[in-house]
Amino acid sequence: MGTESSLHLSALSATQVENLGILARVWGFLKYHHPAVESGKLAWDDELFRILPAIVAAQNKALAQEALVHWIDALGPTPLCRRGRAAPSGDLDLMPEIAWIHDGSLLGPDLRNRLETLYASCPGAQTQYYVSLTPTVGNARFDHEPAYPDAVFPDTGFQLLALFRWWNIIQYWYPYRRVAGQDWSAVLTEFVPKVGLARDKEAYALALMELIAKANDTHANLWSSLKLRPPAGPCRMPVTVRFVEDQPTVVAVSDSGTNAGGSSEERSPRTDGSGLPAAGLQPGDILESLDGVPVAKLIADWTPLYADSNDAARQRDMGNGFTRGACGAAAVQVQRAGRSLSLTVARVEPGPGEKVSGFHDRPGDTFQLLSPDVAYLKLSTVRAADVAGYLERAKHTKGLIVDLRNYPSASMPFTLGPLLVSAATPFAAFTLPDLENPGAFRFSAGPVIAPGPFRYPGKVVLLVDEVTQSQAEYTAMALRAAPGALVVGSTTAGADGNVSEIPLPGGLRTMISGIGVFYPDHRPTQRVGIVPNVVARPTRAGIAAGRDEVLEAGIRQIVGR
Repeated sequence: MGTESSLHLSALSATQVENLGILARVWGFLKYHHPAVESGKLAWDDELFRILPAIVAAQNKALAQEALVHWIDALGPTPLCRRGRAAPSGDLDLMPEIAWIHDGSLLGPDLRNRLETLYASCPGAQTQYYVSLTPTVGNARFDHEPAYPDAVFPDTGFQLLALFRWWNIIQYWYPYRRVAGQDWSAVLTEFVPKVGLARDKEAYALALMELIAKANDTHANLWSSLKLRPPAGPCRMPVTVRFVEDQPTVVAVSDSGTNAGGSSEERSPRTDGSGLPAAGLQPGDILESLDGVPVAKLIADWTPLYADSNDAARQRDMGNGFTRGACGAAAVQVQRAGRSLSLTVARVEPGPGEKVSGFHDRPGDTFQLLSPDVAYLKLSTVRAADVAGYLERAKHTKGLIVDLRNYPSASMPFTLGPLLVSAATPFAAFTLPDLENPGAFRFSAGPVIAPGPFRYPGKVVLLVDEVTQSQAEYTAMALRAAPGALVVGSTTAGADGNVSEIPLPGGLRTMISGIGVFYPDHRPTQRVGIVPNVVARPTRAGIAAGRDEVLEAGIRQIVGR
């Protein structure tokens, strides 16, 4: 495959969009079911480029499907046997969604017959050329999917390949395709022109970003192209923004940074690098407009490009980059103590090594004795080798607060978990894909925490919020299984499960959550997150006063006041 597909279009008719949508479905179905394809005998991307011109040129649906029938016949015969394909069995969460191959309103009789015959045929080897399962975990791994980094854009063929590849991976290998809450047929129809006709590589990447957001999976960003996601720009205001009470709110003002004209040492403290005081913005300020554009409009415009499982994660991700943009002075309108103020604050380039962690845990040591009654352990800096020693130091306290408003630096379910339980304790169940039945996901036996050499005797309180994601959510599931453990905080990011990477044409890269993660009783976690026992959130007044109200709520669960 070269750097061009030879298909370059500037417009698509409604008939062409419909025919390309059917091609996408058929191409994906054959990819994971036809023995000549699943065995790797055919370069399947090349086959797509071979059939595309005929489908685009077809004057109607019947002619397009006639071309598809001839194409399928040219792939070679499929083996038939008396027993046919074994139906998926076991404790199933998802069945293959292949009812469309029987739909007479979608497919003509000849094409329908070819697909039905293929599906009824005996399955081949228990392997797929384009998919394998990750050892010991079981999530799909997408082998032999070229990224075509040298492809030249715009290129309708490569752009449609990206759409078809991603859409079919969702249909057959995504454990949360139903949880995403989409009409996937409508998504395909909508994005054939959006992706296929993107005018350049940047527009193509943004169209993919909007497509990927339909998965409602915080793992599933277009990670290779996040610099394009709005608000885009090399500079930012020297503040940290977080959504508080559903409003973008300044929660911290930086004392450092640089500008193009000098180092941080040459600047006065608490300035933004242009002589305009960063202190003009204060913790607790609500952002109302940026550069004259109301914040409500900015949020509405940006939302379709944010691939997040729920609103909590989306607000977190927007907040992390909310003030990005072009370098230089910007007009900002804020609400402070009920008054609207107009300010001018400069966006500056972050200084060397200057990063916003996004974590909301307590500053200081990994383990802290907050009082004789309360021990505190944050997992963002924890080392597995130190955990038993920390709990030994905490054994005389009334309660232990485990802060998961972060991403754990070490795996804790089977390190900390055993020191919190007195009996074997299950805490999760998984769903895994089936290579022989693409699209099926079945439950597997979940992990169990075995009791350790001693058990911490006090109360256990877990702190969570929108930063709690993936490994942090899995850890919260494990630790909350301890007797009497309480979760305090707010909705978590709702994205769990080992990730599966997906390369896309143009050297782009995305991912999906590759296994389904549920509670032992099969209650879902994806999009739902870890639901707290006690809801506690920061307030603007608390932020302005420098308080950690979630930690305070956790302490109250231990000391009772």
